[in-house]
Amino acid sequence: MEELAKLLDEALSENLSQIILSNTRDDTVASKSKIRPVLIGEELKFQETRYQGTKVFHENFSKQEMAQRISQELSELFRQGEIKTAGLTATVLVSKKGKMTVKVRRGMSAPSGTNKGANGAEAGTNTATTPADAQTATLDTSRLAHNRSKTYVLPEGEPVDFLMRLGVQTPDGRITKNRYDKFRQINRFLEFIEDVLEDLPKEGTIHIVDFGCGKSYLTFATYYFLHVKQGRDLEVTGLDLKEDVIRHCNEIARDLHYDGLHFLQGDISAYEGSRADVVISLHACDLATDYALEKAVKWGAKVILAVPCCQHELNRQIKNDVLRPALQYGIIKERMAALLTDAVRAQLLTQQGYDTQILEFIDMEHTPKNLLIRAVKRGGMRPSGNAKALAEMESFLGISPTLEKLLKNS
Repeated sequence: MEELAKLLDEALSENLSQIILSNTRDDTVASKSKIRPVLIGEELKFQETRYQGTKVFHENFSKQEMAQRISQELSELFRQGEIKTAGLTATVLVSKKGKMTVKVRRGMSAPSGTNKGANGAEAGTNTATTPADAQTATLDTSRLAHNRSKTYVLPEGEPVDFLMRLGVQTPDGRITKNRYDKFRQINRFLEFIEDVLEDLPKEGTIHIVDFGCGKSYLTFATYYFLHVKQGRDLEVTGLDLKEDVIRHCNEIARDLHYDGLHFLQGDISAYEGSRADVVISLHACDLATDYALEKAVKWGAKVILAVPCCQHELNRQIKNDVLRPALQYGIIKERMAALLTDAVRAQLLTQQGYDTQILEFIDMEHTPKNLLIRAVKRGGMRPSGNAKALAEMESFLGISPTLEKLLKNS
């Protein structure tokens, strides 16, 4: 145990890749456990992902707590441990009689998922390398380089409870066939969340409202990322018109023990919530996006993330003799109206004191509805934007946007 304690003291640092505890004595308690470092605020923690049947549990520990937990689990529950850091690869084996053997290989750590060299020998074994073996090693290096280029917030191969429950992932962490676009969409959205972490409240509960949440892939993803991975206290509300969808989402949240996540059935314009630090509106149809943005501004939300769709309002309104040669084509008019709608929305948010951007978002259906409005209200920011120029453009196009009316009346 002393040798294990020294190994864990060295391995449990920011250089840790992962620790896998396996070969369980009792799979009703846990079949496997994975440990990796996480940064919560300014503090280094170690997150254990524990697998029990189809359920996955997450818990964060300090270095000392994690070392004690690993030692206990190797003594009582698991017979094998694999430890990988930037400088070493180690294997811990526990015999049926409780004898513990620790093997450490220093230098470049082995690729994730293996403690063997390219020729199949155990790490640390001196074995001659044949030309065929050398080719295998080169191929492995290429594969690893390729994998490193695809770094996701939720890595491939790492089972995540909500992804499994929503059918995006299999229990062993593989992405379900035909769901890879959804997996990429989820990760892309979490990148936007990751970018604004510093703009969220530093203490207390973060209140999030997701308007038009639908099947709630991204609602669950937001909760998982901020609560499970970042350790933040959350109250998340998903709102949608479909009663059956809301009922199903609440069932999943209960099953996953996502205690701070709740879903309500209702219309965005009639929602009577009183606050939100983050407002999300993904594919809320037509004017529903405007009502979501107006409520976000009224609440003084720190962050707004909106992916609008079905922008019909301006398509019905636009009248301009100069642009008539282009507007006579329905599809051209529709796309122009959609782009102008979101440009006007971004300008109006800027006028309300938000740092506003329009960014490309990956949409799983591969439709033109792939623009995201990200608005962040940072300390000291004042209303800006050229209101006169916006008014002139609206007059030129003959448009009168709903969001502008809502903001004037709120």
